[in-house]
Amino acid sequence: MQFINQKLREALSLRQKILLADPKRRPSAILLPFYYQAGQHIILFTRRTELVHHHKGEISFPGGGYHPDDGTLLKTALRESFEEIGLAPEDVEILGELDDTLTRGSPYIISPFVGSILPDYKFKLSAFEIAEIIEIPIPELLKEGCRKEESEYVIDGKPVTAYVYSYNGKRITGATARILKQFLEIYVRVSESKV
Repeated sequence: MQFINQKLREALSLRQKILLADPKRRPSAILLPFYYQAGQHIILFTRRTELVHHHKGEISFPGGGYHPDDGTLLKTALRESFEEIGLAPEDVEILGELDDTLTRGSPYIISPFVGSILPDYKFKLSAFEIAEIIEIPIPELLKEGCRKEESEYVIDGKPVTAYVYSYNGKRITGATARILKQFLEIYVRVSESKV
């Protein structure tokens, strides 16, 4: 576990993050939380309620819009994770950042942060925002046929490849799927390296 965390930290720190800026879009941040249990890494997702303003019922990572009080986008990701699922900031080991990405159904630029957490965490869900927590083992996400590539769509005039991950009847799409794909590519690379 710690070996992979260290390798992920190194890989994320050495890459050049793609930063996006657009005055028509609001900055936001998410946390991609994962943990190690029973010999495998597991990624934690949330399913949004039908009560929220954007992305009703969609599977996503905990996160939300930047508030000036946050000071940094990392603090946004940690604050939102606490508000949505009760994950305390001090219980997250931040390993690094992934590339900024645009959303299609809302006016946001998402800054993703990768964080390691302990297994069997006692989450407390926001009844307004989160319908359920979904935990998916990384080996399942890497299985052939789990990820499908769909036709491109356009966000802000740029073509974007659409990915869909399917697991036990759950569908991960949109920005969440694009963030997940980038993380899994880095995860596979570091777990296969011997040094």
